[in-house]
Amino acid sequence: MLVGKIVGEGEQPLVCTPLVAKTQETILAELNNILEKNPDMIEWRADYFEDITDLAKVVSVARQIVENKNGIPVIFTLRSKREGGYFVPNSPEEALHIIAAACNEGGVAYVDYELGNSPEQLRKLRQLIKGTNAKIIASFHDFTMTPDKETLLSKLGDAEKYGADVAKIAVMPNSLEDVLTVLAVTLEAQKIIGIPVITVAMGPIGVATRLLGGIFGSAVTFAVGHESSAPGQIPIEELKTVLTIVQKSMSGK
Repeated sequence: MLVGKIVGEGEQPLVCTPLVAKTQETILAELNNILEKNPDMIEWRADYFEDITDLAKVVSVARQIVENKNGIPVIFTLRSKREGGYFVPNSPEEALHIIAAACNEGGVAYVDYELGNSPEQLRKLRQLIKGTNAKIIASFHDFTMTPDKETLLSKLGDAEKYGADVAKIAVMPNSLEDVLTVLAVTLEAQKIIGIPVITVAMGPIGVATRLLGGIFGSAVTFAVGHESSAPGQIPIEELKTVLTIVQKSMSGK
């Protein structure tokens, strides 16, 4: 069952913090630390988990994360080395079955799945989790550069076309102009994309997108709860302070 806040609803972006520990014990310890900071969402970066190929252990840990005392929705992310993560699958089907187990038996609310996979694989994932309420975040990452506006809008459009529930792009800016490109894409997406979008410019230069992306239409922003999962994430306490100030100032209150 999907509980807690939902991506794309509300007046400001949801704040998501990652879990990046490697063992069940350290993951749960990290979870307790993060819960004290009251994020809106938790992303379990399961590619860090040392027992990721053991489905029973994946399901067990997923359930314990999902059943957190605050009822916070969980994103399950299994990023391969090809996608900038740590998981080395024997086949695309292996990854799909791990993700399906986390949804079907672990009860996660969202799964992040790379657009670098084929549309057929995304459709197969949808079939594997059709008996659940889990939603698919179709994501595009570039850890070296920021593609042009048209390319990024095309990626967001592909996510919608292939049946995802949320579209996400995360890119590396090499200039302030790149940051402006990401914000412009975010704003334009509100006119042409029919599902919620998440946009991030990573690294120090891109911090502005984490702080102000919600103004332009990004539905989620990522912050450090315990340890970072991507370059440029800032502590959740600082991010929440900025979001509150921005919302208050823009509301005129």
